[in-house]
Amino acid sequence: MSLRIGICGLGTVGAAVLGLLKDKSGLLRQRSGTEMEVVAVSARNRNLERPVSLHGIPWFDDPIEMAAHSDIDVIVELIGGSDGIALDICKTALGSHKHIVTANKALIAHHGLDLAEKAEAVGSTIGFEAAVAGGIPVIKVLREGLAANGVDSIYGILNGTSNYILSEMRDNGSDFGTVLKEAQDKGYAEADPQFDIDGTDAAHKLTILAALAFGCRPSFDDVTIAGISDISELDISFSDELGYRIKLLAIARRGPDGYQQSVEPCMVPKVSPIANVEGVFNAVSLHGDRSGPIFLEGRGAGAAPTASAVVADLVDLARGISLPIFGVPTKSLAPNTASVVGTITGRYYVRLMVLDRPGVFAEIAAALRDEDVSMEAILQRTRAPGDLVPVVMTTHEVEQRKIARVLEKFSSLETVIEEPRVIKIEPLGG
Repeated sequence: MSLRIGICGLGTVGAAVLGLLKDKSGLLRQRSGTEMEVVAVSARNRNLERPVSLHGIPWFDDPIEMAAHSDIDVIVELIGGSDGIALDICKTALGSHKHIVTANKALIAHHGLDLAEKAEAVGSTIGFEAAVAGGIPVIKVLREGLAANGVDSIYGILNGTSNYILSEMRDNGSDFGTVLKEAQDKGYAEADPQFDIDGTDAAHKLTILAALAFGCRPSFDDVTIAGISDISELDISFSDELGYRIKLLAIARRGPDGYQQSVEPCMVPKVSPIANVEGVFNAVSLHGDRSGPIFLEGRGAGAAPTASAVVADLVDLARGISLPIFGVPTKSLAPNTASVVGTITGRYYVRLMVLDRPGVFAEIAAALRDEDVSMEAILQRTRAPGDLVPVVMTTHEVEQRKIARVLEKFSSLETVIEEPRVIKIEPLGG
């Protein structure tokens, strides 16, 4: 007996998966107890030069035809995209009673529930370890290692491109645009990096983690998303002075009225483990009610770590391990009820660019007083009267809707020359 594998997509990751299955065939046979054999491949360009030989492997020009072929047990989908051909491949594979392994976070975030229901109906399973945090086995930890735990919170750095940009801006004092170009030149950022820098990529991954952690239906639309393009060298400098570092954090928490799910730049204490995750690395922190805190760090992208996660799912299939896709049967998944955003509380960093003239602080203080927002600390750079000067304040715990109203009042002041910048402060520990 063998596990017969068909691979759709032979880009960087697909070629790496094929290479790993060949290079580690003996080890994988020992660990899985069976032969793992690639019996079919499909990709857009048959003649493209690749770093691994396709000799002897049947080629399908039509991946849909391959997904329906009777001599394949599992389809590995590595094409990407939440809809289109990737979704059609997965639906066809499940309709043909095949298993699926994918690295496609957008597909699982948007269509995971529907695909899970289809898989359950035919006795198939879907592996997606590679869809979140690359080589970090966070899906396995949530679905298996913490099976006896209630998980009440998750936070992490789930996008290496954004983390690299923020790390470089801090270390080199460079502006966002310069570091983004450097990241593209080094291959850390795509030619079109929008999903990375605007938080969408991390939100896809958080959607999946929250569903697994809380036993709720995946709901991408309930994630509040903000990116990093507005973060300036000035904000990074002030955060350092205040004892923080800025990270694009994905956060999911249980609340009294639902689940809070957000991706946004946050200030975290320099002493926290997450603050010291640098460059293209990812990290995830989980808190189980029996396990306590767990911190995982590693490479969140790249051909080798992603291929490692794909093959880990294939090994589970070869061993005959079949688990509920989101940890519990789909009929048991709870509705994903989002917390009322405005009532969520937190501490905030606020930066204003103001004209340094008499009365400006009285106006700022009045706006804070009117909304019952209390300042914890304030910083001001000394300049000549009449010059533009940054004023930075940090707040005590306050409702989000109150800080939003304060920002509106700040924006209406004649002495405030630029739109106020606000960053949430997360007092995270281990």
